[in-house]
Amino acid sequence: MVELRWTFEANKWLKEIHDYIVKDNPSAAKSVVNGIYDKAQILKSFPEIGYAFDHESNRNIRIILYGHYRIAYEIIDSETIAILGIFHGKTVIENHLK
Repeated sequence: MVELRWTFEANKWLKEIHDYIVKDNPSAAKSVVNGIYDKAQILKSFPEIGYAFDHESNRNIRIILYGHYRIAYEIIDSETIAILGIFHGKTVIENHLK
């Protein structure tokens, strides 16, 4: 099974999402964060389920969706996936992934 590694940046984005939502609805904040985390777990069994992120590097970066959020990840090798970031649908990912 593939190991998921959450980068510092991905954890930071997830916390920021939580902190933003919790101001208005604590239970929704918990639900969204848990949903994003659970969705990412699918990658352990199906690492290529996301669509390829079109970029200039040779990195194998892909995106899966959860609600209004995009989970960006990189397939490092056959045993390792790095979760790179969690982005709201309106966020321009290209400004954050290089």
